[in-house]
Amino acid sequence: MRFGAEVQKGGTRFKLWAPKCKTLQLKLKGRRSLIEMDAVDDGWFRVDVEGVSAGALYKYVLPDGSAIPDPTSRHQPEGIAGFSEVIDPQAFGWTDRDWRGRPWEEAIIYELHIGTFTEEGTFAAAIAKLDHLAALGVTAIQIMPVGEFYGKFNWGYDGAMWFAPSSNYGRPDDLKALINAAHRRSMMVFLDVVYNHFGPHGNYLPAIAPIFTKKHQSPWGEALNFDGPGANVVRELVVENALYWMSEFNLDGLRFDSVHTMVDDSSSHILELLSARIRASRPHRHTHLIIENSDNQEVWLRRNSDSEPVHYTAQWNDDIHHLLHAAATGENTGYYADFSDSDERSGRLGRALAEGFAYQGEVKPHEALKRGEPSGGLPATSFVVYMQDHDQIGNRIKGDRITHIAHDDAVKALIAIYLLCPQIPMLFQGEEWASARPFPFFSDAPAEVRDAVRNGRQKDLRGAPEHEDQDRPEVEEAVDPTGIKTFSSAKLDWPSLRKQPHSNWLKHYRSLIDLRKMEIVPRLVGQQGFAGQHEPLGIKSVLVSWKMGDGSILRLYANLTDETQPEVPPIIGRKLYLQGFAEEGRLGPWSVLWTVEV
Repeated sequence: MRFGAEVQKGGTRFKLWAPKCKTLQLKLKGRRSLIEMDAVDDGWFRVDVEGVSAGALYKYVLPDGSAIPDPTSRHQPEGIAGFSEVIDPQAFGWTDRDWRGRPWEEAIIYELHIGTFTEEGTFAAAIAKLDHLAALGVTAIQIMPVGEFYGKFNWGYDGAMWFAPSSNYGRPDDLKALINAAHRRSMMVFLDVVYNHFGPHGNYLPAIAPIFTKKHQSPWGEALNFDGPGANVVRELVVENALYWMSEFNLDGLRFDSVHTMVDDSSSHILELLSARIRASRPHRHTHLIIENSDNQEVWLRRNSDSEPVHYTAQWNDDIHHLLHAAATGENTGYYADFSDSDERSGRLGRALAEGFAYQGEVKPHEALKRGEPSGGLPATSFVVYMQDHDQIGNRIKGDRITHIAHDDAVKALIAIYLLCPQIPMLFQGEEWASARPFPFFSDAPAEVRDAVRNGRQKDLRGAPEHEDQDRPEVEEAVDPTGIKTFSSAKLDWPSLRKQPHSNWLKHYRSLIDLRKMEIVPRLVGQQGFAGQHEPLGIKSVLVSWKMGDGSILRLYANLTDETQPEVPPIIGRKLYLQGFAEEGRLGPWSVLWTVEV
């Protein structure tokens, strides 16, 4: 790897890209004398030190005498500001060398946050819960970002060191052990990565390199430099980080956060370069690359003549989440206002289920901007669908889950839709037993900026959908994101699994996932684009059909209202699943019927 300390025979090579520095020195913990580093091409500094091996601790000393950790360190045992540790990437004893992953059609994803998934909040503790996920039917876990961050707790999106798994969760080998254990259970592992910004504390790169550019702005300030002077090395930093996670940690895929904020005017967009380099590095592995893209750009999801992804495998489908959530909760302000028009609601839902994007170039009311591109030509598996995720729970005033704000019949209708839909389903941790624990936003911060973080959070929440609802809490009642109590409140309540009603919810999820594996997954193989059609039946009722890969027709009849939907077309095909009731041309309140015609 070009970046970071590299263990070699008889010693270690230290290297750092620091074009803003005229000189650079290496400081080894326990040694008084500093070691001069050699300036090499394009702002790089390098030195080979004999007798230094894995486990050595080091920092770099800048021309002004300040010492910084390695921004591309593989491990920070003392936290984000402490000494970096030399890691031997070959030291871990993998037992999954024959693992080649699983086809994308088999993916049933479970999103989790290491710090709150277990009481201990570590990679090692997560291993003990993998049998639960395997029994549930999960075939892939997606881990929220783990890059080193400031303090003791964070969602992960404020990481400042991309290559170092947070020492709060354990050592790099502990993460490898988790991935190795998942593979033993035939479970894929994806990692969420953030290439659109760095966290506000602990990012030392701006002092030594042109990591940001004034040419473009992002929601976090100056954007990453993908197309200005020095951009070639910044682009390589991003690509090598992705390759690092995929190769050294034997991952099955990555989820790229908010790619619409990664601005790049160069001839080859960084997203194009990323996908090409990752796929070329793994010709004999199933490799799944997922994006979050609020612009809903179809171009990144296109398939080749063999129906394989050209760039990215799938995109998180916020449109379906918003439609289902608004139907079940009645929330119709903020971004849910985009789906509140009663004349268009069922058409939007049908379109999102059949084609992927609900908005395909039309103006979104709450943004007053055109969003999306035509997506009907994509197979359904180009989209990841969910009822809850970290954002949609965490970006609420209290971080409450949907089972806290919607009645059970509505929630079960939503579950039946997204778990049996031809799009790829994703659960959020604890959802399978209707956990009563919230998942509020949390981010440790230095004492001197905590008030600013709290105030900023309240400002952000003023635009949240629930703030405009008179029955919802006031923004000033939002939990303190910098408080340890907020972080602790999000830790899953595993003992409740054995109690009612949680054990019944778990059985419900297991049965639907079993049904998906038996009836839906085998039919996804070979599905082409333009396979979905939809027909509105009422304000919140819809009939959707898909031509599946085996030639069968899968149909969904759904009524997401409190009233019976009359004039339902004749039921065609073998019944797969019914939530609620359907009879004599009627569909009961919160009823979902799935059929298949062979």
